[in-house]
Amino acid sequence: MQRIIDATARFRVAASVSTAAAALAFLGRERVAFVLLDVQMPGVDGLTALPDLIAAGQGAKVLIVSGQASEGASTTVQALALGAADTLFKPANGERMSRFADALIDKLDRLGERDAVRPPAVVARIDARQTPPMFTGKDEYDVVAIGASTGGIHALTQFLRAIPAEFRLPIVITQHLPASFMPYFAAQIAVLGGRPCEVAIDRLRLRPGRIVVAPGDAHLRCVALADGSAALRLTKEPAPSGCMPSVDPMFASMAAVFGRRMLAVILSGMGRDGAEGARQVPAAGGCVVVQDQASSVIWGMPGAVAESGIAAAVLPPDAIGRLAAARQRP
Repeated sequence: MQRIIDATARFRVAASVSTAAAALAFLGRERVAFVLLDVQMPGVDGLTALPDLIAAGQGAKVLIVSGQASEGASTTVQALALGAADTLFKPANGERMSRFADALIDKLDRLGERDAVRPPAVVARIDARQTPPMFTGKDEYDVVAIGASTGGIHALTQFLRAIPAEFRLPIVITQHLPASFMPYFAAQIAVLGGRPCEVAIDRLRLRPGRIVVAPGDAHLRCVALADGSAALRLTKEPAPSGCMPSVDPMFASMAAVFGRRMLAVILSGMGRDGAEGARQVPAAGGCVVVQDQASSVIWGMPGAVAESGIAAAVLPPDAIGRLAAARQRP
């Protein structure tokens, strides 16, 4: 990989080490933009070392590059859940190396996009060190909708751990992941959230105390039912963001159904997906909260919404979870 990276004019390899301990020692002395991490290493394996490497990296993006990180593999989803910025399957030596080289540089280019300087966002901010202390009322929401992409699984973990077992509102999630990931992802979210989680099917009713995740190959659109409840329809038309699934149709349609009784949350992710749909939420009276830049792997999606001026608060995921659990507005 060093030859591939050094052949570009945009990146250079600062160090190449064979163990997690050596990597931690290096990161204790030097700052880097990226850490390329294999899963199989002597001593401590890459997944076990990942949280410590993220902390030691002080903002460095960790890209898992491994023969175990194929699409849909449990290793891939585990790595994303633990906070890896992205994953890349590494073929055996001599196999498809030209394609791998192109994919590696493309991943680094994309992950580097978050380093673009953003102007300060005009937003309300609650101190992340304490539970939000002041609210406008009680039981403000009937549903929570969450959009996320790169780094979102780690953020969802923190968000869900702040939600108590007695929280009964339906939670609807659009997370950018391939369809093959979704059964494993839903099972993992069920464990983290301490409540049932299912991959959405067409005409699925929203039910209290349950989590629904978008399938990887369809958007979620919410529709009102005659009995006053709501259901989800699956659609596959191209979204303006180019994402599949896209957060925009979920936010826009849920705002139309739930109005002021909706909380929309945007977690870490690349690009601007969710920014257009999020505009419909406060227009209908609902509330939008986004993840802060410091805790985001990539502040593209939440940053785009924060910069638009429609976010009611910018918070770390655990503080957003506490806010949602209180069913109150910032």
